[in-house]
Amino acid sequence: MDRRSFLASLPTAPWAAASSTALHWLSLKEAAEGIRRGRLSPVELVGATLQRIERLQPQLNAFITVTAEAALGRARELEEELRRLRRRGPLHGIPIALKDLYDTAGVRTTAASAHFADRVPQADAAVVARLLEAGAVLVGKLNMDEFAYSFTSETSHYGPVQNPWKAGYSPGGSSGGSGAAVAAGLCYGSLGSDTGGSIRLPAALCGIAGFKPTFGALPGDGIVPLAWSLDHPGPMCRTVGDLRLMLGAMGLKLGPAARPLKSLRVGIPRAIYFEGLEAETAAAVEEAIRLLGRLTAGAREVRLPRLELSPALDSLPALYGTIITAEAYAFHEERLARRPELYHPATRETIKLGASVSTPAYIRARREMEALRRATHALFTEADLVALPAAPGPAFPLGSKPGLVYLRNLAPWNLYGLPAVSIPCGFTRDGLPVGLQLVGPSGGDSTVLEAAEAYERATSWHARHPAL
Repeated sequence: MDRRSFLASLPTAPWAAASSTALHWLSLKEAAEGIRRGRLSPVELVGATLQRIERLQPQLNAFITVTAEAALGRARELEEELRRLRRRGPLHGIPIALKDLYDTAGVRTTAASAHFADRVPQADAAVVARLLEAGAVLVGKLNMDEFAYSFTSETSHYGPVQNPWKAGYSPGGSSGGSGAAVAAGLCYGSLGSDTGGSIRLPAALCGIAGFKPTFGALPGDGIVPLAWSLDHPGPMCRTVGDLRLMLGAMGLKLGPAARPLKSLRVGIPRAIYFEGLEAETAAAVEEAIRLLGRLTAGAREVRLPRLELSPALDSLPALYGTIITAEAYAFHEERLARRPELYHPATRETIKLGASVSTPAYIRARREMEALRRATHALFTEADLVALPAAPGPAFPLGSKPGLVYLRNLAPWNLYGLPAVSIPCGFTRDGLPVGLQLVGPSGGDSTVLEAAEAYERATSWHARHPAL
């Protein structure tokens, strides 16, 4: 049976006819509750998801590999387990997808590169194994910038990813497929990776929630690296509550926030981080901050340390530029020397930047970064979390080369290793999402998520979906 015939044979879920919410727009939490209560079955949910992927993949190019037959087989197993009153965990029967740099046993992991086109890992990445143990169903591997080394989702060996909100526009990167798939209803949650904003930028430009935990809070085993010292694995979902479910399944222990919501002080770092914003982005973020101030103990301006900028990576901190280029070059040096033509030209040129970083310069940068991370408590003497725009503007046209200013508000938090989330806070007149970023102290993951969830409950931006 060919793939189209196989997908046509899948069962149709009755939920859509019985519910005012289309099946593919249910939150992960709602879908999980439907399965738990017996109103949905894993086979129905996975079947409907695969049919939607089949319809929209040619339009969005969000996936590199679709694991249709394996996904339906697993869904049948999980459904049989429910009949025997066995439930693996909170994600039992939930379709998810993974950025294609997470190792998956028996399923190729390409990192969107010709170099890894035939790479099939023997084992799952640590966080992937945990998600599967919690009952998740893998429906495929998601498109991305090659080796995660850009932010537009245009450098993939498998072609660019389209933004679900507007054809011909970037979903952001490098986890562009992860953002597009969740926003388009092609899965209920996805994994991205964030080295300088690669979860939070696609979340902002696709109108979903994306979270980068405290550095080291989740294991990086089995993930193709970009820069070991800056890489953060994390989830992308339609709601903050869904992020919590995925994070719990991934092994992040989320207790109560350190302080009650109404006692949280919100800091607004206007210097640098609010400069050069597009007018509609600025207006949406300012309105979000006013609401956040009413939900908490109030919002006030704070000053954050000004980091020296990189001469090679304009708009980004010099320390960040030294570390990411040196570590990326170390990972790619042998492949770059052996088969440079297999890289996308833009990836190849960016990797080459690391060849000029001396060992003493790298060691000094690492020492300075570790000192910054030890002193992050100083950032939060006047505030319990900070709020700022995720990006200076909305999604941009593919091929437009918007500049690294789109990472300016994101990359510093990788340097500090702090937890950060992007959530939707409005739309432009053209119908493109605007993202609000919240950042908390090291280990303050619960505080960030609680504030984000409070804002989400008070608004309805997360409930908007692209017309697909």
